[in-house]
Amino acid sequence: MAEAKNVLTTLLDQIERDKGVKKEELLKMIEASLVSAYRKHYGKNINVIATIDPETAAIKAYVIKKVVEDVKNPTEEISPKEVLSLGLKAALGEDVNIAVDTEDFSRIAAQIAKQIIVQKIREVERTTLFAEFSGKENSLASGSVFRFADRNIIVDLGKAEALMPMSEQVRRERFNVGDRVKVLVLRVERGSRGPVVIVSRSHPDLVKRLLELEVPEVTDKIVEVISVVRDPGFRAKVLVKSNNSKIDPVGTCVGVRGSRIRPVIDELHGERIDLIPWNSETEKFIGASLSPAKVLSVTIQKDDSKIADVLVPDDMLSLAIGKNGQNVRLASKLTGWNINVKSESQKKDDAAKILSSAQKSLADIEGVGPRIADVLIKGGWAHPAKIASATKEQLTALQGIGDKTAEKLIESAKALLEKEANQKEATKPAEEKGKEVSISEEREKGNEISQKGDIGSSQEKEC
Repeated sequence: MAEAKNVLTTLLDQIERDKGVKKEELLKMIEASLVSAYRKHYGKNINVIATIDPETAAIKAYVIKKVVEDVKNPTEEISPKEVLSLGLKAALGEDVNIAVDTEDFSRIAAQIAKQIIVQKIREVERTTLFAEFSGKENSLASGSVFRFADRNIIVDLGKAEALMPMSEQVRRERFNVGDRVKVLVLRVERGSRGPVVIVSRSHPDLVKRLLELEVPEVTDKIVEVISVVRDPGFRAKVLVKSNNSKIDPVGTCVGVRGSRIRPVIDELHGERIDLIPWNSETEKFIGASLSPAKVLSVTIQKDDSKIADVLVPDDMLSLAIGKNGQNVRLASKLTGWNINVKSESQKKDDAAKILSSAQKSLADIEGVGPRIADVLIKGGWAHPAKIASATKEQLTALQGIGDKTAEKLIESAKALLEKEANQKEATKPAEEKGKEVSISEEREKGNEISQKGDIGSSQEKEC
């Protein structure tokens, strides 16, 4: 028995070293379970205590009873005569500890100790895993594909199994059981069977963590990854900034002949990565965001709509927009601007259309010929309504337009607008006119009725 007991203490010492579970804590749990087991066999109301020696694992158990003259409840009370027969000493009203034969406890103690140790180790491991992975949220983890559960992937991280839901997978990626994979730890949730680690392959921060792994300057914050936008499996845009004026952030991340960026692309199974240098000038920043396309100019619209018009060479239009608009969409997401991309040919065609439309509008104004029309269009007076609301001083500021010409232009523009308004009124559908007439008639009838009502009420008042 002593040998078996020593085995127990040795085992508890080893568990304390390996698992971090205190020996005293396990002994208290075993003692409480022994008390519960004794009550289960001998009665729930029995007041019993059990102790285990931490050095020898020797078990001692006692039933506690009160000494009374007239015993009414033998489970909780004992007479002085019985106390003497047991070789104990206790006065009336005092509690006496009656030793229990611990041989009966030996087998029960072994079973209980085994159950409690296994249970406690599991609890500690779950708590440890939860604490460990809770501190690793948004960090990179390496593992292997363990199995497939419906459309979800179970990844073995060594100490724990992680769940990669379908929503966090990349559609183009295909894995087999045993494949090595790097994942981003999103969060840790408490489950009925222990902590559940949720991981992702589609999150933008996965690219950031992979760059930190391959580029020491990113890890040391010399080069800072400001933000990442992704179309997982196809393309990612990474905004980088150097905190050292002597270091090129893009070249640093690419490495010699792509030695640093290549492992990241390989891990992402060929996903293209555009490294965008941060720039405080909005126009340059937006232009760079459309990489790999070359940009000719960027024009910011003056209102608060956050719209930017970008001009690119004809041969760069498809590259700037990307397949299904992917490149310009990611650039807009990265910069926070709505980007309109046009080629040189498209801009010329649009300008020609605007010029032709303006010439047609101005041609209807009396006294406007090709020369005057060209002057007005270049000066920003390309519409009759705008000319009609202009002052003589505004028009005479244009080269080649004098006072008389300006006055005539304003009067002719007003006359043209009035003529167009009359024509529009005359060409209204008959039904609309009928509705207007009927509405006016109804109003007149209503006025007559109200007037009669006023007369009637006044007569009643006179009566």
